[in-house]
Amino acid sequence: MSEKVLFTGRTRNVGGPNGSARSSDGILDLKLAQPHPAAEQLFGAAWSACFMGAIDLAAAQKKISLPAAPVIDAAIELYTATGGFFLRAHLYVSLAGLERDVAQSLVDMAHQICPYSKATRGNIDVSVTLA
Repeated sequence: MSEKVLFTGRTRNVGGPNGSARSSDGILDLKLAQPHPAAEQLFGAAWSACFMGAIDLAAAQKKISLPAAPVIDAAIELYTATGGFFLRAHLYVSLAGLERDVAQSLVDMAHQICPYSKATRGNIDVSVTLA
């Protein structure tokens, strides 16, 4: 398998009471006085954006027209337990206008395609639910 870089996202995060996160292209420019819950929110936003792209790709591969834009609500939960911290993630996907079995097949396929899903598989508890 030959690799080809499609995109590199570059960000700079500065800590402290006047903390911030900014992307190199300026699209992302946030004040972050506290690292949490911002880290979980940013992770949820990034994962759900990637998952939307995976749904689009899955639909294209199956030659299915999406009647409306997908909606994904992400909940990234930070837990503490003996030995440290850990995450749990929940993605709630809505594909309005599609039959449930068709929508579920796209969600399942997207979960296999999405790089964030791949990166977290086996590392954190994840649930992906068709709403």
